[in-house]
Amino acid sequence: MDVTFRFLLLFVATFLVAGLVKGVTGMGLPTVVVGMLGSVVSPVTAAAMLVIPSLVTNVWQLLDGPSFGALLRRLWPMMLAILVGTVASTALLVEGDSRWSGIALGGALVTYAAYALLSPSTTVPPRWERPLSPLVGLVTGVVTGATGVFTIPAVPWLQSLRLPRDVLVQALGLAFTVSTVALAIGLGQQGEFRLGQLGWSTAGIVPALVGMALGQSVRSRISQRRFRQFFLAFLILLGLELAIRALL
Repeated sequence: MDVTFRFLLLFVATFLVAGLVKGVTGMGLPTVVVGMLGSVVSPVTAAAMLVIPSLVTNVWQLLDGPSFGALLRRLWPMMLAILVGTVASTALLVEGDSRWSGIALGGALVTYAAYALLSPSTTVPPRWERPLSPLVGLVTGVVTGATGVFTIPAVPWLQSLRLPRDVLVQALGLAFTVSTVALAIGLGQQGEFRLGQLGWSTAGIVPALVGMALGQSVRSRISQRRFRQFFLAFLILLGLELAIRALL
């Protein structure tokens, strides 16, 4: 990879912004990293770079919550399915046509952002949760393996369970931690998590943590609803740009 000063600035800015978004909303680090770095490197390279910062910030988010044991007992079928689906489908990201990876990534970004922006009031009936959870996890795993983005459909599903706010943030941390570990395993099996990428991934920890700390501070000072609207609108534009560029 040709490393320039411009790329270094983009790299640091990407992880700062990604950490800031995660600090405010509890999610979005892989989406921002793959989206922004995906404009200058391949999706698989961007996915490899985000593994360690994503793991560190997600473990922080997972442990900083009230209900780890209860969540694990409730959500383990979904988490297991995410793990299996991601590892099994990472070859799509590695071996697939980068053009289609770009289209898939753009589509995932637009789908998630449009859903969240519309904020539909959906609630999963308790009797449906156990049979549908593994299916949601499997689809999330396939999307993660193919695009490096963890959000679809796990985030809308967890939101529809109507968990208390702190528990929801912790549940997102659990899902993202499992997705990150699974993506690392899948990339390793495909020979795409190399020493050089490990160095870049490690280098992203500090700006990601700085951004996350800033985001947690910002969260208490501004309207989270307004910030979320601007962020989701940005993701829609970014997703459209990635998909259109891949088609041209």
